[in-house]
Amino acid sequence: MTVAPPAMGQDVEMKPADPTPPSALSQLKGVITSIEKGVSNKEMRLMARANRQMLAVRRQLKASTVNAFLKHALPAGSEALSRLSPYVAADDKNEKDMEVDTPSVAGQSHVSQKQSVLPEVEIFCYLLVTIFLIDQKQLEEAKSCSAAAVKRLQQLNRRTLDVLAARVYYYYSYSHELTDSLVDIRGTLLALHQTATLRHDELGQETLLNLLLRNYLHYNLYDHAEKLRSKTQRSDSHSNQQLCRYLYYLGKIRTIQLEYTDAKECLLQAARKAPTSARGFRIQCTKWAVIVRLLLGEIPERTTFMQQGMRKALRPYFELTNAVRIGDLELFRSVAEKNSSVFTADKSHNLIVRLRHNVIRTGLRNISIAYSRISLADVASKLHLDSATPVDDAESIVTKAIRDGGIDANVDHSKGWMQSKETGDIYSTQEPQQAFHSRIAFCLNTHNEAVKALRFPPDAHKKELESAEKRRERQQQEQELAKHIAEEDDDDF
Repeated sequence: MTVAPPAMGQDVEMKPADPTPPSALSQLKGVITSIEKGVSNKEMRLMARANRQMLAVRRQLKASTVNAFLKHALPAGSEALSRLSPYVAADDKNEKDMEVDTPSVAGQSHVSQKQSVLPEVEIFCYLLVTIFLIDQKQLEEAKSCSAAAVKRLQQLNRRTLDVLAARVYYYYSYSHELTDSLVDIRGTLLALHQTATLRHDELGQETLLNLLLRNYLHYNLYDHAEKLRSKTQRSDSHSNQQLCRYLYYLGKIRTIQLEYTDAKECLLQAARKAPTSARGFRIQCTKWAVIVRLLLGEIPERTTFMQQGMRKALRPYFELTNAVRIGDLELFRSVAEKNSSVFTADKSHNLIVRLRHNVIRTGLRNISIAYSRISLADVASKLHLDSATPVDDAESIVTKAIRDGGIDANVDHSKGWMQSKETGDIYSTQEPQQAFHSRIAFCLNTHNEAVKALRFPPDAHKKELESAEKRRERQQQEQELAKHIAEEDDDDF
């Protein structure tokens, strides 16, 4: 059966060909191209782009793909190829009934004829194999591979390696953290940080400082972390991710040191600067920020716990906030016992214990507002004090709250009651001014940071500068125009 051709003037719908996505191997070859271009032009921007491209293709990696890429990127018989190939050779043999991308013969023969390879390409191969091993849960092999990469980096001193070296350091620490052996690499990280400082590797300094802080905080060595942080000189941050991590670790240190105001600022800033895709990091920042705000006597807004994708993780902290807001000590105890496993996993259980005093203070403030006069026995009953002498404890708590300025009341020790004073007008105090001042300071600080973060092409300001001759011509034209305008004004008069 023949199909009649379309009539003249009739539109024919053309079906576009479905573009096939590039294979993982071809994308990795593109990463090598970016690295070689970045090395030749000495542009760190291209090295960072190569890093992002590698992370984008991470989920598509297979043992056969990695093995083929190593044979394509590294010269045949090289030390790096002989060291990296065994890590993926075993998995490559186990793959069956899968489509395997293989590089072209021309490409293989061209690379195999090379006698050397760029150190940046070699380190990238180490990094790729380490990430692949971590994704495949081969943690011991990932540890040895990352250790070999760090050892190789210690033999090199090239500024074009800084971006890749920072990623290698991160996965070197991460592989040891997954095997609970961070203490074994602390000396190596300190030596690497010293080397990065001497070589003015600012990105490496930032990354290694954060890894050392994480190492100390993992074992609750907050004093060691603070000593290292205070004695380390930090320049302007070159990576937003590293800045967010530094602020998070600094916020945790400040919280343990009872410096809640600084801790709150650091944690909120870390959560605000973190990318939206880093959900786990933002959840941890929000958890600690909630506890710090509660310790400061503030009640976080309900929207804090209703953020998309974070409701379930923040549910225990929402219940805790509700107990503190009400000032119910019995409810606070039940919430703390119910979610004790969550608080222990977040390493915030000791901070929850500190909140007991805040719960009592909040409940006492609510009582002082509701009652103009109340006996200390009723205060102890409403606060659910479960001590042997609840009335004496209530008297000491009320007295301390009055001394600290938490409530405005008097205690009649002879008659055993608390009498509240009349509440004054808050707008007659300096609190509104202080609140506006803090908001204005925050807006100004955000504006200054935004201005500092602006990026411009190199030497762009020089193109706009005019030459001396053009400047003289412009000044002469302006003088003639001014003289002409002055003469017209004289003629008008």
